[in-house]
Amino acid sequence: MGESPHTVNSRMRIPRRAAVTMVTAALLAGVTAPGVAAADARTAADARTAGPDRPELRKATQAFVDAGFTGVQVRVNDERGEWVGSAGVRRLGGTAKPPVNGRFWAGSNVKPFVATLVLQLVAEGRIGLDSPVADHLPEFDLDRRITVRMLLQHTSGLFSYTGGVGPDGKWVPGIPAMGKEWLDNRFRSYRPEELVRFALAKPPRFEPGADQDYSNTNYTLAMLLVEKVTGRSYAEEMKRRILRPLGLTGTVVPGDRTLLPGPHSHGYYRYQDATGQWKVVDISRQNLSLLAGAGDLISTTRDLHRFFSALNGGRLLPPKLLAEMRTPHPKMSYGLGMYVEKLGPGCVPVLRHNGSPPHGYGALMYSSLDGRKTVTGAVTWVDEATRGPAKDFQKLVDNLVKQVFCDGRTAG
Repeated sequence: MGESPHTVNSRMRIPRRAAVTMVTAALLAGVTAPGVAAADARTAADARTAGPDRPELRKATQAFVDAGFTGVQVRVNDERGEWVGSAGVRRLGGTAKPPVNGRFWAGSNVKPFVATLVLQLVAEGRIGLDSPVADHLPEFDLDRRITVRMLLQHTSGLFSYTGGVGPDGKWVPGIPAMGKEWLDNRFRSYRPEELVRFALAKPPRFEPGADQDYSNTNYTLAMLLVEKVTGRSYAEEMKRRILRPLGLTGTVVPGDRTLLPGPHSHGYYRYQDATGQWKVVDISRQNLSLLAGAGDLISTTRDLHRFFSALNGGRLLPPKLLAEMRTPHPKMSYGLGMYVEKLGPGCVPVLRHNGSPPHGYGALMYSSLDGRKTVTGAVTWVDEATRGPAKDFQKLVDNLVKQVFCDGRTAG
């Protein structure tokens, strides 16, 4: 969702609490709809691994399930070809593995898409990268020192509407974006202007350009900037400029849509009600207008691979702007819509963005500098207040991607 310490974020920095107890078989069976087993059996073939046998990738994929995630799907493209695989189950109480190209809520993986749209407009001379955002969006009365670059780089200082640390170092809550409060409001629709105005009512984190702090507000404003400059909706510009040219048929900006179309795995949220009874809710339906331009994307591992490979292979932006995008700020190693990192000794540099909606789903997207080597994937789990197995997400991802970018070296 975002990069705040209280949310599942593009790096999945989850508070380190004890892992929750595994859900019992009776509990799992209690949330399974009639006929699910038969439907799962019909589509089980979708979950077969494909490509050359890669035991190290199968093991790294299975490790997510061993750690408590309910399902995982992974796609690797490198010099050895394409490998796809999945582990775990598609839904609680079922037996079918997750579809290897099923759709999922991709969360903050939308940020590189939005940054690409903005930079394409920069390339066309319709936006200045270092021009005030207020010139295009005067209705928000933004500080004129905030530039387009600052939005994409998270250096604007704007408070994140999903919550963040205030200037005094204390946590300031945002709109319902976590826990039971989010669960009860997960079908609510938000207007992007509503999200921005909520954020602007809070004190900024710092003076524009003085620091770096991940804020979903930046990308909702970037989305509105695209709409204002082009005169078209964000969803239409995404289709025109990225989805159609690259053939990303499994990707959509959902707007108020709450259903994942086609084959998909299910995410869950577990909580204790007022009577002390534990409840598990299927949250595969949720309204991501909560994260307009910042986390509202439905996609597949194939589409994320195609997008990130094309972007880093130079097919979507001119070289100068691609270089700008991949120049990291020293604090977070974040450029304009992506992280630029080295995974460890002996590893090649990688470009990446991970993401999650508020609960139950996580996605990953990694690429080499030339776009020829990528790792994309998605996970589901039974989420709860302590985040359950999500606390181990980054360690597991590091282990997986190091098989590809570090000659099989694993996380230490």
